[in-house]
Amino acid sequence: MGEQKTALVLSAHAADFVWRCGGAIALHQKLGYQVTVVCLSYGERGESARLWKEGNTLDEVKSIRRKEAENAAKALNVHDIQFFDLGDYPLVVDEQNKMRLVDVLRAVQPSFMLSHSKYDPYNTDHMYTSELALEVRMIAQAWGHNPGEKVLGAPQLYLFEPHQTEQMGWKPDVFLDITEVWDQKRAAIECMEGQHHLWDFYTNVAENRGNHFRRNSGGQAGGRAAKYAEGFQSVFPRTVDEL
Repeated sequence: MGEQKTALVLSAHAADFVWRCGGAIALHQKLGYQVTVVCLSYGERGESARLWKEGNTLDEVKSIRRKEAENAAKALNVHDIQFFDLGDYPLVVDEQNKMRLVDVLRAVQPSFMLSHSKYDPYNTDHMYTSELALEVRMIAQAWGHNPGEKVLGAPQLYLFEPHQTEQMGWKPDVFLDITEVWDQKRAAIECMEGQHHLWDFYTNVAENRGNHFRRNSGGQAGGRAAKYAEGFQSVFPRTVDEL
């Protein structure tokens, strides 16, 4: 038996992992990875307008959001989902929870990580989470942090697609065909009852990225007939033996 392959998703809010990398999660679970999702907040203040309009209290909104995320994680076959419940708008991670996240990285030992774009003027929680992902990755690699523990290797950090791509300076260099797991992603999307307005939006994004996959995999000369895809921007150079 080979070593267990793992991946880690760092999501600012409870729904982000669904819209932005649900296909990657489902696909890699199918490929034998154990994918862990960490939700830093429920997105209870800034991403739950419909629930507030219905007259729910803060605790009720958080409970609903957690259940939605758990149902979505089940649809995607997530190995483990963890909720830090740190609040949103603004999201603030103190030193204790930062070290808690470092502990998660060292425990999971991810082959790769997924998180938000580096810049997002519409939602500073997102770009804060991206910065946090880089910081905890660095700490988890340090031999002098909690000496004696297994240090983290050098997992690639992939930045998933933001909501208003052109404004974020996000440029994908990886397209992942998620056609075979699209039904799982759509089922997960439909678990997010508080954000109906995004269901068809992210279906359209997946279809557009499917077109980009086809064009970049060979186009009219014989590209793969991907119907749905997700785009990612890699942060670190990739080391390869052949192209």
